[in-house]
Amino acid sequence: MKLRREILPIVIGLVFLLVARQIYPYAGVMVAEIQDGYEQETIATGLGGPTCLVFHNDVLHVCDRDDGRILTVDGDVLLDGLKHPHGMVFIDDGVVISEEGKLTRYDSNFENPVVLVDEIPSGNHQTNAVNLLPNGTLVWHSGSTCNLCDEDDSRNAALLWVNANTGEHGILATGVRNSFDGIWVDDIGYLFSDNGQDAEGDDFPDEEINLLVDGADYGWLVESPEDPNPDGTEAPVARWTPHSSVNGMTTRPANMPGDNHTVYATVYGSWATLLPKGHQILKIDFTLTDDGWVGDAEVFASDVGTPLPITGGPDGNLYYATFDRGGSVHVISPEANS
Repeated sequence: MKLRREILPIVIGLVFLLVARQIYPYAGVMVAEIQDGYEQETIATGLGGPTCLVFHNDVLHVCDRDDGRILTVDGDVLLDGLKHPHGMVFIDDGVVISEEGKLTRYDSNFENPVVLVDEIPSGNHQTNAVNLLPNGTLVWHSGSTCNLCDEDDSRNAALLWVNANTGEHGILATGVRNSFDGIWVDDIGYLFSDNGQDAEGDDFPDEEINLLVDGADYGWLVESPEDPNPDGTEAPVARWTPHSSVNGMTTRPANMPGDNHTVYATVYGSWATLLPKGHQILKIDFTLTDDGWVGDAEVFASDVGTPLPITGGPDGNLYYATFDRGGSVHVISPEANS
């Protein structure tokens, strides 16, 4: 009994620390650490669960996953009644919105919906970002329904191409467990994030930035710690900490450090690790080598809470949104006296 009384406070303390570790990134208590010469301002709170940030005509639009709506950063609701919206892209004659399992085109007033694709299965993950390739084709990110399993529908764990007028669609890439976002970079091509499976321990696999190769397999289900890039699979062009959840991506805004081959990415953090990982914004500089494009990733901002979407603004500054503080949007810009 004496031993039990001595051990009980220790057990309670450990449980408290584990619970606190899970909660504190969402509590809005982190203080962001930004690279020297730059500062951050929070410009909006109370936006629910932000999953996309899209500028159009100098207006910043937000996908709110939790409340199923599209709104402006000022809080004006443009569309509601959606099922977990995760992505949005403006096209010449309207806007295309990605929801859980469905892709829909609207006119420029967010009216007259036309369903392009429907009934994509969801589970552990869902359909995420939708972006526009230079040739006018949509690329749609479709997550796996599980951590590690054979999918019943080949459109899961994949990148899909979609015709924005007809809804005709097909598979661009496979073996992509959960790709949240991607970005077209001139000279390089379409780069996209991919978060790996959680069944092989804390040190495998790395989170990936991949370069889209039409028809390629990116290794989910066949990779292993002993053979991380099996024959017939495409290797990543940049890597980050395993299980840290690299998600949103954007090209370099004009006021941020880097060059035309620099991208910025959010690192959300993970429930699958004992110690905290992520809660960062990465700066990734790509260089053309004899083996192709290779990205060198470094931390541009840390302790930023729970970031998902990120974008560059027409003012040249960097915008990102977090789930903490009830859904908030932040802008990073050069310090006034720098």
